[in-house]
Amino acid sequence: MTTPADMSFLATDLDSLATAKGRIALMVHEAGKMDASARRLNRMTKGAVARLLESDGFAAARPGDVTTLAWPAGLEAEALDVVFLPKTAPQEAARKAGAALGAKLGEDGLLVLAGATRRVSDVALGVLLKAYGYDAQKTKKCDPLGPVRIMCKTPEEVDTAALTARAAGIFFTRDLVNEPANVLTTTEFAARLEALRATGLEVEVLEEDQLAELGMGALLAVGQGSDSPSKVVVMQWKGAGDAAPLALIGKGVVFDTGGISLKPAGGMEDMTMDMGGAGTVAGVMKTLALRKAKANVVGLVGLVENMPSGNATRPGDVITSMKGDTVEVINTDAEGRLVLCDVMWYAQERFKPVGMVDLATLTGAIIIGLGHENAGVFSNDDGFCGQFLSAAKAEGEGAWRMPLGQAYDDQLKSRVADMKNVGGRPAGSITAAQYLKRFVKDETPWIHLDIAGVASLKTPSTLAPKGATGWGVLALDRLVADGFETKDG
Repeated sequence: MTTPADMSFLATDLDSLATAKGRIALMVHEAGKMDASARRLNRMTKGAVARLLESDGFAAARPGDVTTLAWPAGLEAEALDVVFLPKTAPQEAARKAGAALGAKLGEDGLLVLAGATRRVSDVALGVLLKAYGYDAQKTKKCDPLGPVRIMCKTPEEVDTAALTARAAGIFFTRDLVNEPANVLTTTEFAARLEALRATGLEVEVLEEDQLAELGMGALLAVGQGSDSPSKVVVMQWKGAGDAAPLALIGKGVVFDTGGISLKPAGGMEDMTMDMGGAGTVAGVMKTLALRKAKANVVGLVGLVENMPSGNATRPGDVITSMKGDTVEVINTDAEGRLVLCDVMWYAQERFKPVGMVDLATLTGAIIIGLGHENAGVFSNDDGFCGQFLSAAKAEGEGAWRMPLGQAYDDQLKSRVADMKNVGGRPAGSITAAQYLKRFVKDETPWIHLDIAGVASLKTPSTLAPKGATGWGVLALDRLVADGFETKDG
């Protein structure tokens, strides 16, 4: 699995600049003005820094922009990256600046002169998250990344362990989502989650016979056309005694052909990412374990493969969920909600959580509505939803609340069963959420996150190369930290 670059925080040592290898990054906080680090580099480069800062190009720089001096005279470094980042720059600019540096990180490493930058942790996170490459299926591997050293005023105040834990969780999610389905089978996915026991998580795998005994007929119906066995994996982090946990539920469809309701061939290869919800839950659980979060959180993922075969579920079939409700399957390509509903009901029955969040690459309709900028957020609890939206905003992860209502629920009425699994084309992402809401107990605060538009992108984003983004790990980790961790004292 991909690991973040090695990162450390140090007190500023200007005497070490002349012999620093790799790249040096200099933070400039005010156009045309130089701090001690800039003045030292300016003398060493015979005025090159001053000329750059006085140029029209640098005057037009926006917070977070980076200008590079390649092979600067007077330095052993291969490049000097000059970053415009005002002391009061917002988080977005600080992470953007770090990401620009992370994209340039090579095997000789990076030295960042952060100076009086107030958002050192955000710069550092940007560096770590952008310095990611998925090469597991390539014979030519990515070049190894050298260390990142950040010199700042108060290095002892930076929580390095939390930073690297968050980056490691996001990388775990990205690796899982990027993997092809012939590699990341349901069995392999479960094995990778079992390996998280090394972090302190309690992990158990429920096999098909156990799922059948529990009555998970909806989940099992999705996977019955595949040779890959369906599974549910339960991951528990117990960092707060006996308190009831927060539950995170992930859709883990390792490949989605659509089943008998077969998808068009064009673009079907992207359905390797249809386990993005489960991947995000796994990344959050890894982060919480690595940073020793003082909270109780349980992550549950339903792992299935949706394939057409002589044994596959047909349109028109009626299946029975763990709750006991019957479902008329109108479209076998609306399978994620069938997986989630059984896992959600199991989570509530077994753990009686204080709140429940499910994540799924559930509908193409949410992409039509929100594009690739925001995940769709649905909830039965305004307070809980507000907590999550605040966490997502604080972490710069786009999230937009969508409506629920009886009129949408009515679209799920079935002539032959308790409900249909789809409500037609109108409001497709909302009727999917309404379906899930039927499996939420009245006393359970619940959020549904439709991440179909944000889990994997065709173009690079600020903090990630193209492909899997790891969206949601930061927001959910923040939700836990702000709302569910016990506080010292």
